[in-house]
Amino acid sequence: MASGNTPFYIARRYLIAKKGSQAVSFITGLAAFAMMVAVAAMFIIISVFSGLEDLNKEFISNLHADLTLSSVKGKNIPNLNNTINALKSEKEISHFSKMIEEKVYIDYKNVGEIAYLRGVDSAYTKVNPIDKNIYYGSYPTFKYLNEVVMEGELRNRLSLPLSDESNVATLFMPKAGKGIINKEEDIFNKKEIFVSGIFPGNDQLNNYIIAPLELAASLLSLPKNTAYQIVIKLKNPENAVAVKENLTKKLDSSIIIKTKAEENAAFWKMINMEKMMIYLIFALVIFITTFNLAGAVTILQLDKKQQAKSLISLGFTINGLRKIYFNTGLLIVIFGVCAGLILGSLICFLQIQTGIFKATVDLPFPVRILPFNYFIVAFITLFFGISVSWLFSRVNKNLFLEK
Repeated sequence: MASGNTPFYIARRYLIAKKGSQAVSFITGLAAFAMMVAVAAMFIIISVFSGLEDLNKEFISNLHADLTLSSVKGKNIPNLNNTINALKSEKEISHFSKMIEEKVYIDYKNVGEIAYLRGVDSAYTKVNPIDKNIYYGSYPTFKYLNEVVMEGELRNRLSLPLSDESNVATLFMPKAGKGIINKEEDIFNKKEIFVSGIFPGNDQLNNYIIAPLELAASLLSLPKNTAYQIVIKLKNPENAVAVKENLTKKLDSSIIIKTKAEENAAFWKMINMEKMMIYLIFALVIFITTFNLAGAVTILQLDKKQQAKSLISLGFTINGLRKIYFNTGLLIVIFGVCAGLILGSLICFLQIQTGIFKATVDLPFPVRILPFNYFIVAFITLFFGISVSWLFSRVNKNLFLEK
């Protein structure tokens, strides 16, 4: 009768000892190698996705504030002075900025685009430090009302020169009103602008122009003390929900307050969906890889058939044999998980230190190593590995009763 540790000992010997044939050695080694490569690949891709997620969060944080105030009905915030006084009295607020945002038509030398014009005041960069993302040129000094920064792809499509006051683009905004149109001035408000800086775009920043608040108000024929939104930076962003509840009690019911997460609900839903798809795709890759493991366990049973008969003659049970083959598969899986995570970690650390792999010419693939990444990779691999090892270690006892 075998002791409790005997099946594990024999399984370990099957792996480290010389196999009965080169085919068995090759299949067992291939199963372990394939498991290691699949685990390393999954860990690297998930770590890169974590880095890209952080990069997108950084871009988003420079466009959306900790809290955003807007009107429930219409665009203009009602009782703006009262709202500002309430914000000044809230101790948790570090800075706030008034903002106007609207679609405009921009034209440069008969090349036109529909863009988003975001008018902001001088305090805007204290709330959303978009100025830190300027990769060419500089953020407006607000000395000139027609000085703007523009998203890079929009500027490229327009071929608009940078920091050249002699080369200006024109913004068009349709006028509200009724009556007969006699000339172009009756249709549009127009403002000329020149670009002082360029910032990178993504799904949340495409086609954006950031300009002084006064320019946007003038283009829209709005009074001076007007804002569509007020964006707020908190001393501690973790307290956003509590500050929102407190401000809701102070402010008029005609004002709605959204946190950064609520403002970007669609973005986070997309990110979570992409993350789930990555997990599912690599779970499928791991599952396919376990077919090598199934083959290794099956071939090992056939190769060790005579030894198994000898073990049965010595009092070994069929369940004991099943434990041997199950432990053999389990050891292959554990080796693949450990070796794959080590290999994946080394490649990720190399990328973090050197940036050898580039997403673009100037931007290396961002990588972030998280404890959860280790857990999810190990869990998926062990789940499929243990399941396949258990299933294919179910020995048919008739195989060993044959003469």
